[in-house]
Amino acid sequence: MSHTLDETKFSKPLIYMLIGSAFILALSLGIRHGFGLYLVPMSHEFGWSHQVFSLAIAIQNLLWGAVQPFTGALADKYGSKKVVAIGGVLYCIGLLLMSVSSEAWLLNISAGLIIGMALSATSFSVLLSAVGRAAHPSKRGMAMGIASAAGSFGQFIMLPTTLLLIKHTGWSSALVIRAILVALCVPLAWMLKAPMYVDPHAKPMSNAPSMSFKQILKIAFSHKPFLFLALGFLVCGFQVVFLGIHLPGYLIDHGFDASNGTIFLALVGLFNIIGTYTAGYLGDKYSKPHLLMWLYGLRGIAIIAFLSLPLSLWSIYSFGIIMGLLWLSTVPLTNGIVANMFGVKYLTMLSGIVFFTHQIGSFFGGWLGGLNHDLTGNYNLMWMGAIGLSLFGVVVHFFVNEKVVVHD
Repeated sequence: MSHTLDETKFSKPLIYMLIGSAFILALSLGIRHGFGLYLVPMSHEFGWSHQVFSLAIAIQNLLWGAVQPFTGALADKYGSKKVVAIGGVLYCIGLLLMSVSSEAWLLNISAGLIIGMALSATSFSVLLSAVGRAAHPSKRGMAMGIASAAGSFGQFIMLPTTLLLIKHTGWSSALVIRAILVALCVPLAWMLKAPMYVDPHAKPMSNAPSMSFKQILKIAFSHKPFLFLALGFLVCGFQVVFLGIHLPGYLIDHGFDASNGTIFLALVGLFNIIGTYTAGYLGDKYSKPHLLMWLYGLRGIAIIAFLSLPLSLWSIYSFGIIMGLLWLSTVPLTNGIVANMFGVKYLTMLSGIVFFTHQIGSFFGGWLGGLNHDLTGNYNLMWMGAIGLSLFGVVVHFFVNEKVVVHD
């Protein structure tokens, strides 16, 4: 069926929504991307082992994932606008509490519990679902790609600015300034008003009963390709967090400067902008499961190449650029597959379930990386794990398809 250009064009409310989502994701994920930079100054001031801060961040990742399906269900029921606004308030409170966290238990509550919950309301699952819902199905991948790219831009911008703030104002004031910034998510949430896209040519299905949460969950959990997709996303979480948290340490072990690790992460953020947008664009044209197979395969090849070549600034920064292109490119594709399978009515909750496995991967990528290093003084087992999981990611997406399971 050919669509006229007018139908597939982004509507004005959708463009406002994309701008709002872009800023919210840039703030929410950008601030989160810089959390690692507080580890040394906070641990130093309070005499903590690195384990204390790492545990708080691990709690944050795990809670973010565990709460995500519920936050998603709330967004599906009451609208993304309200959920994002509440998330912005929580994020602000969490950062303010974190700025006065002199005890480990308080850090677990502020950086772990409160910010973990706030992230579930202000990150990909909620915002990409809102954007995907309002876009024409043929442009859905592209719309999600644009919003994801903005989150990457936030990561790129926030890293160096966080470093400067900590250096010039101290870690506590830096967190207060970030809290004031993240409060902007509350007014920005009001830009998320685009209505759900309705095909003007669709036959009205007034007599078809709409599905309950319970029914859709039952269908999703008995649909094997959906479960394989969720398993594949675990690989993404493991690799991204292992590299994000531990690559700077790996470089320091090999005699490089801490700033080289920061530049690596900034390059990842910068090239991620191109990667996520391109993935979204290609996802509208080609098979998304096949694109994901390529992505995970290329990640594995990149890691093998990085470990095989002599370690130099050239190899570190090239690895940053290549991993940046492949970093969060999985996000618009994975969410796009969920939308194709089950439609957009319960998209936030269902992509939240898939994201939970991503966060389980994140938890192990961060925690096992530290454990491997504490026990052996190197990251060899983790590198092997990351390569093995790439292969697993390729195989598992072979069993994923985009067939429509539920017509919304």
